[in-house]
Amino acid sequence: MTAIALLVGAAGVAVAGATGPVLVVEDIETGEHYITQPVDDGTTVALEYTHSVEKTPVYDEYRVEGDTLVNTRMEFESYGWGLPSRVNVTNVNGTFVYDPSEPITTLEELSVSPGRIANHTLIVADQQYDLVAETNATDVRIHIEHRTLTDVLI
Repeated sequence: MTAIALLVGAAGVAVAGATGPVLVVEDIETGEHYITQPVDDGTTVALEYTHSVEKTPVYDEYRVEGDTLVNTRMEFESYGWGLPSRVNVTNVNGTFVYDPSEPITTLEELSVSPGRIANHTLIVADQQYDLVAETNATDVRIHIEHRTLTDVLI
């Protein structure tokens, strides 16, 4: 009987064990999950969109580090609200590139208001998601969660 109890207990621990981190895009108000994508440390997460005022493309890149998103690169064609104006950038064929040797921005979550004009696209590794279509242009929170096998099965 003890052997069976140990086996059942071990199975319970295995089911509750971690399966790894996932990037979650969820509704800010309801918590509904729109996108759940497995990630690892070092996975690239990026947002591409058209700047609402400048009407120029923006590429904002992050790297997954544990439970955080570390801003590693930004590309933009003109200075406007929300774009870095007090950092060193390089001009590459008319595009300003912010590529710091030491990333300075680390976020536990990223809030995004996907817009139909901005046409926000989320890129996780090589997978692209149309944030406007996926969320019906609803405000979202992007963050890292750790899932267990129990979470996946439920």
